[in-house]
Amino acid sequence: MKPTGLHLLLTYQCTFECDHCFVWGSPFQSGTLTLANIKFILQQAERVPSVRWIYFEGGEPFLYYPILVKGARSAFRMGFQVGIVSNAYWATSVKDALAWLKPLQGFINDLSVSSDLFHDSETSSQQAQYARIAAEYLKIPVDVISVAQPETISAAQRVGQLPAGESAIMYRGRAAEKLVERADKRPWQEFTSCPFEDLREPGRVHLDPLGNLHICQGISIGNLYQNPLEEICNAYDPDTHPITSHILQGGPVRLVEHFELAHEDQYADACHLCYQARKSLRARFPEILGPDQMYGLI
Repeated sequence: MKPTGLHLLLTYQCTFECDHCFVWGSPFQSGTLTLANIKFILQQAERVPSVRWIYFEGGEPFLYYPILVKGARSAFRMGFQVGIVSNAYWATSVKDALAWLKPLQGFINDLSVSSDLFHDSETSSQQAQYARIAAEYLKIPVDVISVAQPETISAAQRVGQLPAGESAIMYRGRAAEKLVERADKRPWQEFTSCPFEDLREPGRVHLDPLGNLHICQGISIGNLYQNPLEEICNAYDPDTHPITSHILQGGPVRLVEHFELAHEDQYADACHLCYQARKSLRARFPEILGPDQMYGLI
């Protein structure tokens, strides 16, 4: 496995509890990287030649602002491209947004701002607009991540496309609990592949504050505090991994059939069936299907 991006979940905490959140981010979550953790992780990443990007995300990484700034600067100085994903809660005005972003000027190569009806009452929040203006002024590359509402997705499926700039919900994490009743559903037997993640050769992997390396949020392939990143990447075999091997053979349907899991007749998407199957398997694979934070246990 040769990932090009290492996405650090700086914290599971967030200012919001968005219904579509993969990682169940909320003000009540626990788990945050320290500066010592980040230094250790970056040293590990240096030993994996394929890793070119380091992203800081969450949760909401700006909640731990001094750690974020020092971590981003360290990663940049080590030769990595650096990205940050944020909901821009801090951009209460253009002037304030400039104050928050100025210490990061010249050290980040991408600022991705989440803004949609899950975060605010407006599709494009005022904070996101202020963050964009400030980033553009500071010449920080910036874009907006916007996730469509379930009803919009259902309508788009009927006409073949979503509105420009919006992406679809993946029904895993909190979305699998909070949004499925609003979604169109399909027979469970249709989900015979994973349409969202390249489990064989991923372009990026996520590392959480507890050291878990996720091939997909909630599916661990090792722990960086127990084994070096380079070793985990070299040892990963998608065809023998207890979870990915079955998904590659026949998608979430294969997970259900192989482990003889109880299931519903219909699901919102492949993520929905996969997530529910994994929840049923957690007792069998506690070190792989975790941590608790990824499954809504706070």
